[in-house]
Amino acid sequence: MPRPTPLELVFPRMTGSTFPAIQKAVDQQGMDPSDRDAFLLLPDVVTMMHDLRPDEGAGDAMEYLVALGHHAYLTWAAGSLTLRLGPETTEALLLEHAAVPAVNDVPKAYYAQFLEHQIWASVIDDQTAEPLDGVFVHSTPAGDLRALGIFGLRPERGGFTAVETDGPRPESLARSDGSALFSSTLGGGHLHSITGGEELLELAWRTLRLAHEAWAKAA
Repeated sequence: MPRPTPLELVFPRMTGSTFPAIQKAVDQQGMDPSDRDAFLLLPDVVTMMHDLRPDEGAGDAMEYLVALGHHAYLTWAAGSLTLRLGPETTEALLLEHAAVPAVNDVPKAYYAQFLEHQIWASVIDDQTAEPLDGVFVHSTPAGDLRALGIFGLRPERGGFTAVETDGPRPESLARSDGSALFSSTLGGGHLHSITGGEELLELAWRTLRLAHEAWAKAA
């Protein structure tokens, strides 16, 4: 069975009522929902963020809850496309620096889910590296990409770690030690690693071609 995505795990009730209410408000105002500042001013969004906040408060994690809610809504509004990437597809994606479609030729938002334990990152200083479950991707009003990486997602944990990055596709991206992008820095049988925000952003840009193919096939 396919692994559930964060959209399915965290927002099952909101897709039936909260998200449609937000979409109605977006349509009434004629706004671009990818504009996060404008999105966060909608009353239904304020309510959603309040509902997402844990009882003990979110503290410094509130910005990540905001990012998660925004990405989740945009993915739902764009049709809830999930790219489930197997090992061969992932290997090709990580090795090949190919041209990608324009952001206007792909879904506005989607979730790219990778095989378990295939890509790792040391997300929090002084803590164990975590596996990447997937990346929420959506285009911004400026034509860049915004990506939210979801790490360490597992049922027994009851949560996950999120990292967000955004911008144009990185140019001439290279590691300072000369190792290949996405090659493992962890040893111990780890297949691939992400070493920073630019690598996460580059990974998001590389998924555009797969999103374009999936979108065209579904049309």
